[in-house]
Amino acid sequence: MARVARTAAQMWLYPMVEYQRSLLTPFSVWAAGAANALVNPCGPLACVSGARCFAAGYELLYRLSKTVEKPGFGIREIEPEGRKIPVAEQLVLAKPFCHLLRFAPQPEPAAISAWRTKTRPVVLVCAPLAGHHAVLLREMVETLLLNHEVYITDWRDARNVPVADGPFHLDDYVSYIQTFIRDIGAENLHVLAVCQATVPTLAAISLLASEREPTPRSLILIGGPLDARCGANAVNRFAASQPLRWFRETLIHSVPDHYPGAGREVYPGFLQRAGLVAMHPGRLASSHWDYCLDMVQGDLKRAEAHQRSCEEYSAVLDMAAEYYLETVQTVFQEFRLARGNWCVRGLPVRPQDIRTTALLTIEGELDDVSGPGQTHAAQDLCAGIAVRDKRGFTMHQCDHYDLFSGPRWQTDVYPIVRSLISQYDESHQSIMNKRGRATLRGNPDPVPRSRIRRARHAQNP
Repeated sequence: MARVARTAAQMWLYPMVEYQRSLLTPFSVWAAGAANALVNPCGPLACVSGARCFAAGYELLYRLSKTVEKPGFGIREIEPEGRKIPVAEQLVLAKPFCHLLRFAPQPEPAAISAWRTKTRPVVLVCAPLAGHHAVLLREMVETLLLNHEVYITDWRDARNVPVADGPFHLDDYVSYIQTFIRDIGAENLHVLAVCQATVPTLAAISLLASEREPTPRSLILIGGPLDARCGANAVNRFAASQPLRWFRETLIHSVPDHYPGAGREVYPGFLQRAGLVAMHPGRLASSHWDYCLDMVQGDLKRAEAHQRSCEEYSAVLDMAAEYYLETVQTVFQEFRLARGNWCVRGLPVRPQDIRTTALLTIEGELDDVSGPGQTHAAQDLCAGIAVRDKRGFTMHQCDHYDLFSGPRWQTDVYPIVRSLISQYDESHQSIMNKRGRATLRGNPDPVPRSRIRRARHAQNP
């Protein structure tokens, strides 16, 4: 009987959610129309006392009831050294489950010569495939563009990928990263991976090193579960406490008929969003509240920024079921990367084979997604990298999202990233062959090697 109930839920939950969205659509449209009528300077309602307050309320109703689609990056220009330079978003490589995007500055003819004389390091941002769209890293990309040429992995919503395109496994994720690195060119590349992306990215570069292929100049890992045994938090404990069968029977559903990926088994975005809101209820609530206050005060510029932040956080995607279940098993239950027994398509993942890539790991002291020590575990895993080419930083009073967005990213994290990339970027030969190396300055909290080892083995060895 229990088995029948679970099967029924898997059959009907996704269609019922879609039906609910359809019912809310007219109400959402009405709320948006009411809000616009109250703030339209040419309309009579704008002169009514308290119109802004009512408009903010209707706008909030609209935002809470509408279906949030994937927002665009919307990076149209940058201002290096006070000059406004347009930015073009280009599709470089299209794979069934991921697009490789490049953000390319387009200087005016008069500024082209000065622009080209400056060496711009190339950075590949590996966005996590863990619920949010890659646009959640928009601020990171925008900041990097000031001094770097930027590529990013833009993962597709699995419900829009036809079943004919085949399944998507964790091994495929690793293969995608390898393909992107080869396509861009590893010799002059710096790779930056965030959150869940740190695990397959480290695996991809490890396999390249094992096969004696070129590896990137530097690898930057930010807030990722490389060894989920360290600093176990609620996320890690929950993943380890449930058998894999529970995840399959409770969280996996089929895509409804009206989507291109109809029939594909996925971990739906609406369930992921519910989990994210339950985990960080204050984050979304404060964004909505700040937006309402800005609307009431007439600060439309700040309101637009808060609106964009809410949409980026609320827009979620469906993940292929096989990928999600394999990630839970490999990363959070069996810890294969940390234990050294992970194989990708029959090849062992050996981070110790990486030798010519500098390593930077960054953690947040208050990170409740990837606990303390989980990212710094890469320092010991990458034993083949010389100690002088490895850095580890823990950011004080910094949570998970602060590591890649907001003022902490701008003032504390990015300067460290930029300094390391600048140090290890050269035009003709790898800095690994140089005898003298400049020290990295601005260290908020360098992590001693002994402390990293203790943190790594503090939990299940």
